[in-house]
Amino acid sequence: MIRLALRASLACLVVLAGCSKNSEQTYQGWIEANLVFVSPDEAGRIETQAVREGDKVEARALLFTLDDDLQRAEVAEREAALQNAQAAYKRAVTLLKTAAGTQKNFEEAEAAMRSTQARLNSSQTKLARRRAFSPADGTVQQIYFRVGEIVAAGRPVVAILPPGNMKVRFFINEAMLPKIALDDTINIQCDGCPSGLTARVSFIARTAEFTPPVIYSLEERNKLVFMVEALPQTPERLRVGQPVTVTLAPKERFKEPPK
Repeated sequence: MIRLALRASLACLVVLAGCSKNSEQTYQGWIEANLVFVSPDEAGRIETQAVREGDKVEARALLFTLDDDLQRAEVAEREAALQNAQAAYKRAVTLLKTAAGTQKNFEEAEAAMRSTQARLNSSQTKLARRRAFSPADGTVQQIYFRVGEIVAAGRPVVAILPPGNMKVRFFINEAMLPKIALDDTINIQCDGCPSGLTARVSFIARTAEFTPPVIYSLEERNKLVFMVEALPQTPERLRVGQPVTVTLAPKERFKEPPK
């Protein structure tokens, strides 16, 4: 509800901004982010947590572990089953060589051994996944479950924000659509931010955010707004939810920062 209210307020600001010739290319927006949520494959109790909110993590860094008693027991059971299957297979091979066994018995023993090996591999994978690792470089934004709490399968435990997943979101009116295109540069200003921040337009909505009555009058058409998203050139200088002022510079194309 808060996000919807924010969108509505910004859309109103866009419409009002369009009424002023001096500010028709300046819009109010905010910083959004596409978080990466790390979840367990199976339900369990959290045993350890290796990170805290605000920590910077690298890809494959350990985030948390779940209790693994049941998974270890299953692995031990299937290791024993594999040993029995291997022994049966060896006997079948020996009997086949001495003509005391049949080809059918040999093939059945071989199939049973392979099936048991596959089940063991599955159990070992489940055991390994009781340890959760970061899928990308980023910052820990939020932790939803703590040590000792039980988490269901698929429920997020940790939210990671990779720097490249931050974006500027704002709205433009219908009259500005021909004046902005993908890969255009926009200038960003915000309280306490350094000057010269820019972003590259990465998305322009093809559908109006608010739908007017069926009969479009000139007055109603002026109320149409379209969402635009842009990727900041220096995302580390911005924060999620931060309000920003966007100035369009459609004639300048985004340039990669020098390496």
